[in-house]
Amino acid sequence: MSRYYSDYLDQLESEAIHIMREVAGQFERPALLFSGGKDSITLVYLALKAFRPGPFPFPLVHIDTGHNFPEALQFRDELAQRIGERLIVRQVADTIQRQHLTEPKGKFASRNALQTYTLLETIEEFEFDCCIGGARRDEEKARAKERVFSVRNEFGEWDPKSQRPELWSTYNGKIQKGENVRVFPISNWTELDVWNYIRRENIPLPSIYFSHEREVLVHEDQLIAVSDFIQLEPTDVIETRKVRYRTVGDMTCTAAVESQASTLDEVVNEIIATRISERGETRIDDRVTEAAMEDRKKNGYF
Repeated sequence: MSRYYSDYLDQLESEAIHIMREVAGQFERPALLFSGGKDSITLVYLALKAFRPGPFPFPLVHIDTGHNFPEALQFRDELAQRIGERLIVRQVADTIQRQHLTEPKGKFASRNALQTYTLLETIEEFEFDCCIGGARRDEEKARAKERVFSVRNEFGEWDPKSQRPELWSTYNGKIQKGENVRVFPISNWTELDVWNYIRRENIPLPSIYFSHEREVLVHEDQLIAVSDFIQLEPTDVIETRKVRYRTVGDMTCTAAVESQASTLDEVVNEIIATRISERGETRIDDRVTEAAMEDRKKNGYF
């Protein structure tokens, strides 16, 4: 890694730490949304730099759909235990039962959109006034409309036309009772930045981010992990491939990519060579409509 790029990562790190400390200073009950994926893991390590030797001024919160990769869940629990921080887990299945929600049907029946209901319940339960997330502007075009401090109304809804200006890195966290702010400390990072930072800081990750053999369903040029959460048909093509994951979502809506990359250096080289965003290549739920992500965010999604 060049000296110039290392300095650039230092700048991104400094900005993210500044944003996290702004959250601690401006909000009474913040939370860090933590899934066990690479972006939220990066947030945890940034928080360690921002607040150690003291404890985090917020708990880690995971909205669990019940369709997660076991490797990510195991890593989530181990990391929270290792750093000694509070982990709050709320289940989408409980919300479905409590609110009598309609469970999605079909071959890849994802609960991804239903996470919104559980997140809003959790915000109300703990009276969180701010939720820190690992979204980046290069992930998907709806993400690029977000400010670093993104205000949501009392119903959790997001209005992309009513975003506050953030000139000179001035963040306005003032909200009315019932409103909530989503904060994105790594909003200005790219996927490559995250991987280079993980490599520089030697941050451990779940094994699924590196090449491994997995039984996959070959479906419309995508490789979907075979699991109990998808409906297999007799005509489905099942193969064992060497794959890894660029992003970690539900097993029902996240595709793998064929890869031989088993080290951080090899993953970084793959990212440099790709011309497709991680969500564009691997997230089935973002292909539903052109505005799939924006529609979910308007209703209160992460």
